[in-house]
Amino acid sequence: MEPVSLIAVTVIGHDRPGIIADATAGLAGLGLNLEDSTMTLLRGHFAMMLICSGDRSPEQVREALAPLTDDGRLQVSAAAVPDEDAAGSRSLRPYVLTVHGGDRPGIVSAVTGVLAAAGGNITDLTTRLTGDLYVAVAEVDLPAEADADAVAASLRDAGAELGVGVTLRPQETDVL
Repeated sequence: MEPVSLIAVTVIGHDRPGIIADATAGLAGLGLNLEDSTMTLLRGHFAMMLICSGDRSPEQVREALAPLTDDGRLQVSAAAVPDEDAAGSRSLRPYVLTVHGGDRPGIVSAVTGVLAAAGGNITDLTTRLTGDLYVAVAEVDLPAEADADAVAASLRDAGAELGVGVTLRPQETDVL
């Protein structure tokens, strides 16, 4: 059980009050610092991903959070986060992608395929289905050398084939 500097923690399962409080109390009890997180409900199921730093092993984190799994309704995992590679040092420009229209299979696959072909990286993606209306919003980093207008046109074409509207616009840099 060798300590690592960054640990990814996931907690998923049936929602109930207190999951976040219980999980973060367990992490704080180990002296871990919460560096990055995302938490949401997906059709009534809780999903949380955290990046923690500190002098603990993934095994110690799993042990500390084991009480969350006692009733069998939640699953917890913890794993070391590998060191970043040089890919994080390239020049990137932030954009916001929106998709809206009638729901059907393949929307996310088609749109993310266009972005990947352009060297784009999705840093956040949220999708919602309300009745038959499908909405997706993504934060995307495009390489500085990418032709954003051409990428936007390809995204619109992919969306038109699926019957959805797709827009790509520069992200406001003063918004967190």
